[in-house]
Amino acid sequence: MPRTDINDLIAFLAVARERSFTRAAARLGVSQSALSHTMRALEERLGVRLLTRTTRSVAPTEAGERLLHGIGPRFEEIEAELAALSALREKPAGTIRINAGEHAAETILWPALAEFLPRYPDIKVEITVDNGLANIVAERFDAGVRLGEQLAKDMIAVRIGPDFRMVVVGAPSYFKRRERPKRPQDLTQHACINIRLPIHGGIYAWEFERRGRPLKVRVDGQLVFNSAMLRIKAALAGLGLAYVAEDQVRAQLAKGQLIQVLDDWCAPFPGYHLYYPSRRQSAPAFALLVDALRYRG
Repeated sequence: MPRTDINDLIAFLAVARERSFTRAAARLGVSQSALSHTMRALEERLGVRLLTRTTRSVAPTEAGERLLHGIGPRFEEIEAELAALSALREKPAGTIRINAGEHAAETILWPALAEFLPRYPDIKVEITVDNGLANIVAERFDAGVRLGEQLAKDMIAVRIGPDFRMVVVGAPSYFKRRERPKRPQDLTQHACINIRLPIHGGIYAWEFERRGRPLKVRVDGQLVFNSAMLRIKAALAGLGLAYVAEDQVRAQLAKGQLIQVLDDWCAPFPGYHLYYPSRRQSAPAFALLVDALRYRG
């Protein structure tokens, strides 16, 4: 196959995965108009329509989906083999893309990377903070971070953090006006700071457990955030009760700036794991990063 056809297929994969000419063009480093012309020329040569275009979106046709699933894994295998050649260099090198939620990125990935990267100047790490459960293969991430209970069974998983808890907290000023809840059901009578997470289809129901009995409570209030830091700020301001990771408010709890409630209903979650497809194991830079992240507690 001529070299130009290989480049055209790479361009098609970018558009099909990004579902956007704008984002695909940015990834490939070409203009949007040039990319659109490349796609039209490829479709003409193949004699079949690969993409459905509207003013707002781009999606693969049935033929495009077949081509995407047929050639995508093969190009990934080629990329993995090329990455493995870095073993022949004196210094490990390469770019590693990781998808992780906000809490994991701040509390697990960043502290480890701050120590790891100065030792390996030829390794680059890109972290995409995303609170949804992204398909790391389809979106071309090298690895993702999830809680132990959310791991896909066909992935290799390495524990990178301890178990942790989500807790309910409020400011002393809030509790001057309201009684402390004694059970999770009492939260429906309180002003609560809601959480919007894409993996739950919208507003997240707060999860509790005591003596093996799980319980979910849908709460209400004036505020909804998809950021833990904003939920903490709102709680400190006395605007309601927040449901946050315990380690993120440990300092505020110690200083009395926040008060924890429903402690006996806040059970620990399985800790964070780095997960990835088996093909990533052969890249030396990736193996070094996995070892640096591995939890040894």
